[in-house]
Amino acid sequence: MDRDAARAVAAFPEQGWSLLCNGVILFEDTGELLPDGRTIAPHRGPARHALAA
Repeated sequence: MDRDAARAVAAFPEQGWSLLCNGVILFEDTGELLPDGRTIAPHRGPARHALAA
């Protein structure tokens, strides 16, 4: 199942993570923990203050 198409089945915003229907744990910093134990580093863009000139 495509990670980007998966929906949250449980959310824990106070802890900063959600469990997706495909078993992936998605962290609020956009990092991911896959069901097989592999990790995906956060992939959010640069902070807004870094873009201001």
